[in-house]
Formats: sequence, C-alpha cells, structure tokens
Amino acid sequence: MRPENQSSVSQFLLLGLPIPPGQQGLFFTLFLGMYLTTVLGNLLIILLIRLDSRLHTPMYFFLSHLAFSDISLSSVTVPKMLMNMQTQVQSISHVGCISQLYFFIHFAGLDNFLLAVMAYDRYVAICHPLHYSTIMREGLCVLLVAGSWILSCSNALLHTLLFGQLSFCADNAITHYFCDLAALLKLSCSDTFLNELVIFTEGGMISFLCFGIILGSYIRIGTIILRVPSTKRLSKAFSSCGSHLSVVSLYYGTAAGVYFSSSSDSKDILASVMYTVVTPMLNPFIYSLRNRDIKQALEMCVHRVKFFKQQSVNPPVAVRSTGR
Repeated sequence: MRPENQSSVSQFLLLGLPIPPGQQGLFFTLFLGMYLTTVLGNLLIILLIRLDSRLHTPMYFFLSHLAFSDISLSSVTVPKMLMNMQTQVQSISHVGCISQLYFFIHFAGLDNFLLAVMAYDRYVAICHPLHYSTIMREGLCVLLVAGSWILSCSNALLHTLLFGQLSFCADNAITHYFCDLAALLKLSCSDTFLNELVIFTEGGMISFLCFGIILGSYIRIGTIILRVPSTKRLSKAFSSCGSHLSVVSLYYGTAAGVYFSSSSDSKDILASVMYTVVTPMLNPFIYSLRNRDIKQALEMCVHRVKFFKQQSVNPPVAVRSTGR
C-alpha cells in the first residue's frame, strides 16, 4: 500500500528574516541599497579591469571572476528576499528552491576556489618574482579559473542531485530567507544520512583544501619576508596581499559564523546575511580602497568621462580659412 499521507511538496514557505512588525519598509530599503551597492561596485571592478590595460594581469583576471561570482551569489538570494518582503508572499516552488540551492552552492564554492587561486598567485608573485610571468602564464590562469568553475559546478550538482532524492511531508516552512541546504534537510521525512555524510566529507575536504592552499601560501610568504626582513619588502608584500588577505578574513570569518555558531536559527540567519549580503558588498571597497592600481584606473576612468562630457557640451569649432 502506498503511503498517500506523505504527499510530494510542490512549494516551500520562506519565513524570511526575523524582522519586527512595522519595520519591513526600513529593512527593504536597507537590503535594496546593499544589493545595488554590491552589483554596481563589482560591475565597476570588472569594467575597470577590462578597460585599463595595466590591469590585464593574472591577479586582476582572477579578481574579475571573483567580482562576477559575488554579484551572482547575492543575486541568487537577495532579489527573492526583497520580493517576499515587499509582497508578503513567502512561497517558492519546489523547482525554484532546487534552482536557488544549486546556484547558491555553486557560487559560494566558486568564491572559495578563486580565493585559493588568488593566494597561490600572490605566493608566486612574492616568492618567485623573477619567474612570475613564466609560471603564471595565460594558459595556466585560464586553466585555474576553468577548473574552479568546473569543480564548483560539480560540487553543487552533487548536493542538488542528492537533495532531489529526498521526500517532504506536511511541514514545508523553511526558517530562513533562502533555500539553505541545512534548513531543508531538517524538513525532510526521508533518511538524510547520505546527504549529511557528503556535506561533512566532500564539502569539508574542499573547504580544508582551499583553506590549506591559502594558509600555506601565506605561511610561505611570511617565511620568505622574515628571512631577509626589510621595510621595502614588507611594504611591497602588504600592498600586494593586503586586499586579498582582508577579503579572505572576511569570507572565512563569516562562513565560520554560519557553520560553527550555535544552532539558534536567528544566529544562523544573521551569519548568513553577513556571508551572502555584506561580504560581497564590501569586497569592491576593500580592493578599491587598499589597491593603488584600482585607484589609478578609477581616476583615469573619471577623467575620461569628464573629458567626453566636456567635448559633448563644448564641441570644437572648426576654423574656416579665408583665402585671398
């Protein structure tokens, strides 16, 4: 006899953020502003890298992909959250939830891989400066980025396929503002042992691998610098690695807050907001405020805009020659 009481859930309810009544408009404006800042700031980084030939280096090639990944990561969750806050409609279809889950895991993993690749790039630049152009050739850079995309895509596909095998009963209320895998597993009436096993083994291996590459790169950088300490070398290393190190600290700090905080739903949601909204918004500011090349490219872009604006307002007048 088939268990008809275990009906297939066609949609989920996103309970959203724990916002006090009457403050929906304030939080909607706040998150809308943060999302627009994220999109415009990261698009500006990508545009500057494409327009300024001085930024056509491996470091900024990786940074452009990180900026695109940050835009995508925020776009997966924030627009749906804003729409739910505005319309008070909390439902999301089963297919929509699976799609959101896949793209969230994909772009979160892509951030992880790209940060590891950028750490390796900084290691080569500081520890092997004479062979930097030989090691970090164009083919290797493309291969590293392509590998990051493929691995993050495969990781997201694995978790999504395993999630698609689960069944859900009457409870379809997700205590989150997006389809978070951990929150979804709590709702399933199936055995989630395999899903949890994959999360802790495969997901843990990827996280520790990327973090290990980052940590090993900076340990090696610190060893090289401290071996022959000098003010010039310290200044160069700080200017070269300061922005990336700040982004890494922000990324892993907020990610650790998600997975190592207490099991309180409100704390998990707060940490997720930091991870999916605040961090992608701050990354462009970190790279633009702490990076001299980005500042110079931005100044040059502003000067070009002013020049073309002046040319359009005051076009040059052709002088007619008078012949006798």
